[in-house]
Amino acid sequence: MPMPMAMDAWLPNIVTALPGMEGMMTMMMKNKMKSKGVASVEELRDLCVEAEVKIIACQMTVDLFDMNPNQFIDGIEYGGAAMFFEFAGQSDVNLFV
Repeated sequence: MPMPMAMDAWLPNIVTALPGMEGMMTMMMKNKMKSKGVASVEELRDLCVEAEVKIIACQMTVDLFDMNPNQFIDGIEYGGAAMFFEFAGQSDVNLFV
């Protein structure tokens, strides 16, 4: 059943506020990826590290959400959009998430 436009903006936020829903949605997404033969995020990350993909964590996001860089995988660089754009135009493939 289609949702009115006003509801689709806030409904996902309400659902994640319910206890246990975020974990359940994560499990459902992982199961969907597995059933479709899609590599897990961990597998994709490992492949990127093995292929020497340059990974840049947004310094502002790291600071904003009080993330601990010591918990990140080795080889992560930190910078903002200016650092990203320095090499992005010369690269064959870019993914900005």
